Amino acid sequence: MRLSRQISIFFGAGLLRPAPGTWGSAVALALGVGLHMLGHFPLLALATLAATGVGFWACARELANRPGDDPSEIVIDEVAGQWLALCFPSFGFWLMGLPASTFPYPGWLAAFLFFRLFDIWKPWLVGQADRRHDAAGVMLDDLWAGVFAGIATIVAAGLAHGVLM
Repeated sequence: MRLSRQISIFFGAGLLRPAPGTWGSAVALALGVGLHMLGHFPLLALATLAATGVGFWACARELANRPGDDPSEIVIDEVAGQWLALCFPSFGFWLMGLPASTFPYPGWLAAFLFFRLFDIWKPWLVGQADRRHDAAGVMLDDLWAGVFAGIATIVAAGLAHGVLM
């Protein structure tokens, strides 16, 4: 199997059924929390950049002869977007000086749920990117969903902790 195929299906996560996008996001959640615990925000941020870069490459290669196609088994976009969403709480935990081994689960769970919401709902820029119908759009809609999910996670944390009241 080609490397671009392995990356695009995130080493088999995209072959899980039903709902491969949710499975890809769940695998990304577990790995993202693990990356945070190993190297805190800097490691998760580097992994997110790497997943984004190789994701654009893999999607372009896998979809080169399939214009307008967005196969459900391609989940590297969910991995990159989910990790981007996780960067928001990870940065907050890092900024607050919490040890990387701390497992403040509400932030992780919120980032996962908000990411799935925005990835499925596709509001505004997420939907615009999705309507591109090209390999870049496959990645961009999930990256925008990750940004929106990250912002929503931080707003929810602020409300939950009384910062925004």
